[in-house]
Amino acid sequence: MIEFCVIVEDGADAQIAACLAERVLVEKIEWLDRSHLPYMFKWGGLVENTQYSRWRDIDKIIESFKPLGLRTKILGHVKGRPLKADGARSMKVLQVIGFLQHKMDRQIKAVLFIRDLDKQPERRAGMEQAREEKADLQPSLQIIIGTADRVREAWVLNGYMPLTPEENRLLNEITERLSFDPCAEAHRLRSDSFLEPDRLRNPKIVVEMLTGGDYSREQQCWEETSLEILRSKGEHTGLTDYLSEVEQRLIPLPSE
Repeated sequence: MIEFCVIVEDGADAQIAACLAERVLVEKIEWLDRSHLPYMFKWGGLVENTQYSRWRDIDKIIESFKPLGLRTKILGHVKGRPLKADGARSMKVLQVIGFLQHKMDRQIKAVLFIRDLDKQPERRAGMEQAREEKADLQPSLQIIIGTADRVREAWVLNGYMPLTPEENRLLNEITERLSFDPCAEAHRLRSDSFLEPDRLRNPKIVVEMLTGGDYSREQQCWEETSLEILRSKGEHTGLTDYLSEVEQRLIPLPSE
């Protein structure tokens, strides 16, 4: 079975990344039906039978593979340029995947680097450096980068569509207080604060208010909202770019 590895900050990131990627595949591949997906490929982590790997656990995962023969080379530069934030860890992940492909016979065809930018655009730059470096060395591996600007909750807001009069009222109230629609312009929510007066500009707070803290309601935002709407609203949050990367790099779907 074909594997797609997912490197994320937490489980919610893995869910939204995998679900959206599957939706793009089904949308763009005429013969592909959702019912086929579980039998064609699986989403997982670097460690077999896990659902994803966390960025913070990469070094620990590397240590666990060393008794099996893994050797990694620490790089500080790529093509004469210093590696930016997340570049070194991304390079380590790609070295691990090379080991899993060739020594452990894992059928890994793609890796998804999913990351919140958190006001650090150099994170994406580092991942792009790693992708550029490995493009020739690992041509059979597709590397997809998804960076949420500023955090994953911005993508949730891009997909939020009021389902009840009460939800519509609440969104209108928040929009009036902010003087802009937090779903259409989620990128303008730049605060980290959970306290007044800035808490309403924290995307995590707005998501909690709109969903009532119900995670299943969050899921509807990326599972049910049309990809057309997500592409339109996600232009400034990194969501549109992620959907485009999936379309360009996972299609055509590997046949073996």
